[in-house]
Amino acid sequence: MKYTQLGRTGLKVSRLVLGTMNFGPQTDEAGSHTIMDAAQGAGVNFFDTANVYGFGADKGRTEEIVGTWFAKGGGRRDKTVLGTKVYANMAPEGGKVWPNHDKLSALNIRRSVDASLKRLGTDYIDLYQFHHVDRDTPWDEIWQAIDILVQQGKILYAGSSNHAGWHIARANETAARRGSLGLVSEQCLYNLAERRAEMEVIPAAQGYGLGVIPWSPLHGGLLGGALRKEREGGAGRSGVGRSADALANSAIRAKIQSYEDLLDKHGLEPGEVGLAWLLTRPGVTGPIVGPRTTDQLASALRAVELTLPDDLLASLDEIFPGPGPSPEAFAW
Repeated sequence: MKYTQLGRTGLKVSRLVLGTMNFGPQTDEAGSHTIMDAAQGAGVNFFDTANVYGFGADKGRTEEIVGTWFAKGGGRRDKTVLGTKVYANMAPEGGKVWPNHDKLSALNIRRSVDASLKRLGTDYIDLYQFHHVDRDTPWDEIWQAIDILVQQGKILYAGSSNHAGWHIARANETAARRGSLGLVSEQCLYNLAERRAEMEVIPAAQGYGLGVIPWSPLHGGLLGGALRKEREGGAGRSGVGRSADALANSAIRAKIQSYEDLLDKHGLEPGEVGLAWLLTRPGVTGPIVGPRTTDQLASALRAVELTLPDDLLASLDEIFPGPGPSPEAFAW
């Protein structure tokens, strides 16, 4: 495994981030523990979760599964850089949404961090991330709450997720005025097929020293050999959601066909190339992978060791052109 610093911090993290969103909904507790053991055994030290994972009536279940894995001992917690998130309402599906039980008020941050610590079975969280923008709570209040948690030793760093470039700027300018460290990471949607983050989010992250952690690095399976799987398994095998919806668009389907044809010529696996491409991008700490099986984890691990030649990178840019440098791409 290869490692890098998380943004401007002294924290060293693996270039692959283990996403746990499937733990509970897709993979049972025993299977989840097996995947975490395999990931840590391969040198992955950066795990990502969220208080809401488990979803529906099982919100919080994923954190509990991570917690029972930590409870097995063997240095599991000490070897893990743990990130979780706050924002979503944790009421059961269809349950009453009580005031101040979601978003980023100081009250909900305090309540949520204590609940996450209990589910995770740990006394601190390495990276506490704001899962979404709270347009109603001022950053002074958010940083006051975070500063207290840092002083109490409950969290070490704060990060953002799904924030625009100007949100990152406002957050860290406010933190600087307060003498706080501010955001150290941004978790955003970023992959070959979705490169809008290059316009504003990634430049802002680089400017303020945030590590970029892309989620959905294979765009819901679209970049993971979707057409090949469709051919091998019959109609609909490519998946559901973003992948299936996208392939219904003839223009997108043609792009994915060009992508898979290109990689066939090079003898490379689409999913591994999609991850390896992100590792070449400026500012990227590491993509989040959410394996449901150890085989999927093994494929992701191979991507870290994959070197993409310049001619292949150029061909990928031709198939999936980015927006261009900011602000030139939209200014003139």
